[in-house]
Amino acid sequence: MAGDTLTTESYIKHHLTNMTYGKLPAGYVREGYDGTTETLTQDTWTLAHNDVEMKDMGFMAVHVDSMFWSITLGLIFAFIFRKVAVGMHSGVPKGLQNFIEMIIDFIDTNVKDTFHYKNPLVAPLALTIFIWIFFMNLMDLIPVDWIPELMMWATGDPHFFFKVVPTTDPNITLGMAFTVFFLMIYFSIKEKGFMGFVKELTLHPFHAGKWYVDIFLIPVNFILESVSLIAKPISLGLRLFGNLYAGEMIFILIAAMFGAGLFLGVLAGFLQLGWAIFHILVIALQAFVFMVLTIVYMAMAHDVDEEH
Repeated sequence: MAGDTLTTESYIKHHLTNMTYGKLPAGYVREGYDGTTETLTQDTWTLAHNDVEMKDMGFMAVHVDSMFWSITLGLIFAFIFRKVAVGMHSGVPKGLQNFIEMIIDFIDTNVKDTFHYKNPLVAPLALTIFIWIFFMNLMDLIPVDWIPELMMWATGDPHFFFKVVPTTDPNITLGMAFTVFFLMIYFSIKEKGFMGFVKELTLHPFHAGKWYVDIFLIPVNFILESVSLIAKPISLGLRLFGNLYAGEMIFILIAAMFGAGLFLGVLAGFLQLGWAIFHILVIALQAFVFMVLTIVYMAMAHDVDEEH
């Protein structure tokens, strides 16, 4: 695809655009790929033809490709682990069972080192996050043209959008981050009580111990703690998105070089191999960072010690 009539700009834009399904209102004027226009006679749920339509579809639009790959990879993860669990034996583990046991021991060690409370949800949550994000990140190593080209051939649509890496979509990464955030809020209130949670937001970091002084400190504390609290899921989700989006962008730029002549094509081959090898570290590291921060946030939610 890098070598066809697409410009480099349109090539990059195509690979970074999600397949979006949403509703366009009656009277909306759609522009076809061939330049023709169509006026919708009624509200229509459809796939967007371009980024303008994606924007006009609003909040209820769905990134079909991100949902497809994230759910599919989650099911693959569940299938593999269930298969190993069913065939588990007490003898010397070999092959896939040995590899899975190593991963579980690795996750268990990290949870025990960071989370010093009792909650049967935390270890499975950490395992799910690490493996699921790793699988989604791993899609970044598939050559950027293979699956989009296959989908364009299968649909007969040369403009068909189909992103492959779910973690390059902020909807996916922020969705996971806010799920962790809501769990953190839930366990904070459960372990500390509602008033204990309120005290965390209003009596930290400044606390004089005298009500007539604290009444002036509470608004300041609330602003500082609220910003800190909301920053947790946003930074958690955007960190993962930013790193994988940048990695995918570099792969796409390297792929675009293949259509720029023999010399640049050969150079692109070496660059692609080098970046893929380095990116393996990024893929695993970002999954690990997301997992560790999740464990830390859950530990903070269970910490009932008061500093005042």
